[in-house]
Amino acid sequence: MTDPAVEALRPEGSPAGLELDRLAAHLATHRPELATAPLSARLIAGGKSNLTYLLRAGERQVVLRRPPLGHVLATAHDMAREFRVISALAPTAVPVPEALLFCADPDVIGAPFYLMERVRGQVFRSRSQTDPLAADQRRQLAMAMMDTLAALHTVEPASVGLADFGRPEGFLGRQVRRWAGQLDRSRSRPLPGIDELRDLLADTVPEGANAGRIVHGDYRLDNLMAWVDPVSVRAVLDWEMATLGDPLADLGLLLTYWDVLGDSDLAADNPVADGLGSRAGFPTGAELIERYAGRSDVDVGPLHWHVALGCFKLAVICEGIHYRHTLGQTLGEGFDRIGEMVAPLVAHGLTAVREKN
Repeated sequence: MTDPAVEALRPEGSPAGLELDRLAAHLATHRPELATAPLSARLIAGGKSNLTYLLRAGERQVVLRRPPLGHVLATAHDMAREFRVISALAPTAVPVPEALLFCADPDVIGAPFYLMERVRGQVFRSRSQTDPLAADQRRQLAMAMMDTLAALHTVEPASVGLADFGRPEGFLGRQVRRWAGQLDRSRSRPLPGIDELRDLLADTVPEGANAGRIVHGDYRLDNLMAWVDPVSVRAVLDWEMATLGDPLADLGLLLTYWDVLGDSDLAADNPVADGLGSRAGFPTGAELIERYAGRSDVDVGPLHWHVALGCFKLAVICEGIHYRHTLGQTLGEGFDRIGEMVAPLVAHGLTAVREKN
């Protein structure tokens, strides 16, 4: 006999990467308040890594996150990690979506996943979205982004149950080794200079005096849900690479998006960081760091090495996405150009790691 709650959720069709029939049965058991109307879902465009869907159950709207299809880099798409950190940060000053449900069983939809409450606002990913903003709105948005990052880095991990969320000691050296390993699992073509960048980073790892903070791992403007009237950050999204470590890694990667990609000759029609940097009417990267330093107790210091690490990390991520695209395992648009970003990122990383502090 069919469970009437499951029948009430019976979907009309499943989008790629999401088996709605099995999800409906799982929700009827574990989140019965969603079992009130037929279930529907659509893929939310924009993300280039994990897949994000807007799920509708009657008037209720929630968001589902799952790893990408096919080739998945080890530890880079950890749904349990995302769910744990947004649950832990809920009572803090860091805005995060409400965590609703985590499922580790890949048999339900084909991969582990979690549900979170939908947050109203806008994700700014491109010049078509940021160009209509007034100059003061762009400045306020950039500064709100940095204030939110400073708030994250001031959270004491033990106070929110994250004391064991990572291993801060040796974090930066481990980052180099981790992304080197991810690179080896994504190699499908020659990548001139990337091994040299890896070796230079490994040979010049700084001490990491700020270790032990909660690190987002991929902090940038288009991983925020924002509001512009008045300007505010409504939620920080995409916590798949969060850990305990050196907050300068977040700053270095942010500057990679902002200055290396967003404010260089790569900015035009950029599939990774279009709409960022001073070319798009935002404050400079230096102004962002100044704002952060004024609201954080983190010793910012020279960031050349951390920018080089950001370039290496982003080059590896782009290469992994490019590899999945060549295998036909990506959903959405823009993936055909991701591979073009690897070479310039490597070149900028080599320049940064050689720069004197």
